[in-house]
Amino acid sequence: MGIVSSDFDVFGLGQCSLDYVGVFDSYPSPDTKHEFRRMIVQGGGPVATALVALSRWGRRCLFCGVVGDDGFGEQIRASLEAEGVDTRGLLVRAGEGSQFAFVIAEPVTGRRTILWRRPTGRAVAPAEVDTAWIEAARTFYTDGLFIEASLHAAAVARRAGRAVVVDAGTLRDGMLDLAALSDVFIVSETFCRALVGGDAPLEACRRLAALGPSLTGVTLGARGYVALADGEVISSPAHEVRVVDTTGCGDVFHAAVAYGLLRGWEARRCLDLANRAAARVATRPGGRSAIPSGDEMLSWAERSSTKL
Repeated sequence: MGIVSSDFDVFGLGQCSLDYVGVFDSYPSPDTKHEFRRMIVQGGGPVATALVALSRWGRRCLFCGVVGDDGFGEQIRASLEAEGVDTRGLLVRAGEGSQFAFVIAEPVTGRRTILWRRPTGRAVAPAEVDTAWIEAARTFYTDGLFIEASLHAAAVARRAGRAVVVDAGTLRDGMLDLAALSDVFIVSETFCRALVGGDAPLEACRRLAALGPSLTGVTLGARGYVALADGEVISSPAHEVRVVDTTGCGDVFHAAVAYGLLRGWEARRCLDLANRAAARVATRPGGRSAIPSGDEMLSWAERSSTKL
């Protein structure tokens, strides 16, 4: 895919959240009290967390999303700016609430449950996305939550010769249209099942690839991933780690793929790096606590290249 010199590495459009993550021995039963062993409060959201990871790895990122004028929104902005992410595209809706989530992590089982509320303010409109931001970036990155704005931005990015990377968690209206405008379209297991009617990740990759993306994939949690890169099937189980909380694993998987593509690496190397990074995230509570360092990413990438 053709990537040109620009002011930003990644322009991201999508969800940002404030996450309350509690570590429990088991999921609470109704009408009982359960003491959590640990609690952290941390920024979250697929695109926001991906940009935090990319910023830590030395990429220049600009974020566009929605918050309310509440305390959650202030903390979300602060969490991004502390990581060096440009928040000029963060839209504040007066009198509205920001996205937040309660996460119940169960290290014993490796499961986690997320209870969340989307931002109550209106979605990002296409007219609110400055085309100059898209054209100034090497990559447009989205989760498709604000689908009309995402389709508009993806079309602008394609016309400008920028790469379009999509982290597709849910099969919503318009997502397949977004796939047709994408270079990289990697989906969740939930998306896969909704698309093909069952557990058939390779079939999902093939259907999505037929729409146009050169790299399609399905993340499968503990089972790893399955992908299709220019017709080549690539798959791997997840790396074995002591799982504490899987929040953010998919976000960082997608971020690592984008990182590798920005460095010009082939798909297999990008996916191997993503698999390692996602596993590391699962070792601590919250989606951002255990993001690997830039030096670790380069070390893993070097080892991966020797196996290709």
